[in-house]
Amino acid sequence: MDLDLTHLAGSTIAFDLDGTLVESAPDLVATLNLLLAQEGVGPLPLSQARDFIGQGARSLITKGFEASGAEIAEPRLSMLFERFIAHYSEHIADESHVFPGVTDALDVLEEAGAKLVVCTNKRTDLSVALLEALGIAQRFAAIVGPDAALAAKPDARHLLVAIEAAGGSPDRALMVGDSAADAGAARAAGVPLILVSFGYTPIPASELAADALIDHFDQLPAACARLL
Repeated sequence: MDLDLTHLAGSTIAFDLDGTLVESAPDLVATLNLLLAQEGVGPLPLSQARDFIGQGARSLITKGFEASGAEIAEPRLSMLFERFIAHYSEHIADESHVFPGVTDALDVLEEAGAKLVVCTNKRTDLSVALLEALGIAQRFAAIVGPDAALAAKPDARHLLVAIEAAGGSPDRALMVGDSAADAGAARAAGVPLILVSFGYTPIPASELAADALIDHFDQLPAACARLL
């Protein structure tokens, strides 16, 4: 039976970036571990540090050092942040890649008439650079980091600004993410929520009360159609 996607026409689908569209943890954690090494602290395993991703680089650095038993306060944190950004910017897609099925799912959603937008707690310039390096930046009507929205998820304003930037309306939109930040933004904005089960979150996605939970992007179009 063919999937009916007619309800997607004119809708806006907002995507989180790290842990949702892109497996970016290898490059983020590699940069974090470089900072730790420079500060005389041992590295963190990827399996542990990946769940520190999602609230921006400052949060990642803070959580990374805390997990290693070394707390970092200002102004040291700001110095480490600048070093993190400088290195990460040069290695933003060394190992990062889109998750399986992402490109095909975006094709299906676009062909159905949906508008696509990125709503991420990653800084806008870094988000654009990563998506350009992976060859999918042009797929999105807008790419909105917290600096472009003057708020960060889970604040509803971030998601609402992203939807507006894509020319959409909250009453015909939904959020696709992986974490509590995405869940909080969607709930606060009053839009349906789809979570992926494979992202970056210390709280399992199955415990975040999503309207739909998917294990692979080939499940996304059907979930979007059902919720819209």
